[in-house]
Amino acid sequence: MNAADLRALDRLQLQVSRRLDGLLHGDYLGLLPGAGSEPGEAREYRAGDDVRRMDWPVTARTTTPHVRTTIADRELETWLAVDLSPSLDFGTVGMLKRELAEGAVAAFAYLAGRGGNRIGAVVTEGGPAKAIPPRPGRGGARSLLRAVNAFPRGEGPGDLAELIDKTRRHARRRGLAIVVSDFLEDDEHASDWSRELRRLAVRQQVLCVEVLDPAELALPDVGVLDLIDPETGAEVEVQTGNARFRARYAEAAAEQRARIAAGIRAGGAAHLRLSTGSDWLRDIAAFVAQRRHLAAYR
Repeated sequence: MNAADLRALDRLQLQVSRRLDGLLHGDYLGLLPGAGSEPGEAREYRAGDDVRRMDWPVTARTTTPHVRTTIADRELETWLAVDLSPSLDFGTVGMLKRELAEGAVAAFAYLAGRGGNRIGAVVTEGGPAKAIPPRPGRGGARSLLRAVNAFPRGEGPGDLAELIDKTRRHARRRGLAIVVSDFLEDDEHASDWSRELRRLAVRQQVLCVEVLDPAELALPDVGVLDLIDPETGAEVEVQTGNARFRARYAEAAAEQRARIAAGIRAGGAAHLRLSTGSDWLRDIAAFVAQRRHLAAYR
């Protein structure tokens, strides 16, 4: 990684920290609010304790009511499954989807790293997925982002199912898993990654961050375009001046995104969509704030 790359990463991290601290308030901006879910130690029952946490074996052994405490969620591990396959080397509104994905990694690593959480990642650039071991806190988040950015460009289509499966194998402790991808897999393999999401969600809270570009939803009227699939090299010429063609394209794109959303729901994951054409940091902050608000009323 050269000096220019390091300066760009430092600017990104500064932007993330300043914007999110301004948009979200509170000492702990964790993505898993609540008392916790990892089993902790047993202690004597006190008035007001949740009876669903009664530790009956200890109660029977000591003849004194005991409850089982839980470890705070902020102490759990977060794993990022990062898809940087060649389909993300596309963008029409000032940034590539790859840059948006890296920004999302920076934002969620920053949020998850507060309070000393350990953060790891599994990354694919179009080849076999590789793991980055988890490290704690903001320092761990910083080193993780640099490691993600330093991955060499891959060739050929990525395997999202394999990426999620490898993340599940590394995420052995209960915690949070965040999948960052454009989810552009052919219909034949869509069920594969949705099935792997379900397996991942057995022990993890899962969030899917879908990155897209506005041109993937609706083609602009710019005449003849020569398009190349970055993963297969296939080329096609399209006439964007044809209104009927643009309408068919928008309809097919909407159906594709609906299938992606359905696959994420079937996998038991939360869904956040980020666009290169929007204020993506504000969208992340709004999503996190909404989750915290909903958790407060559960």
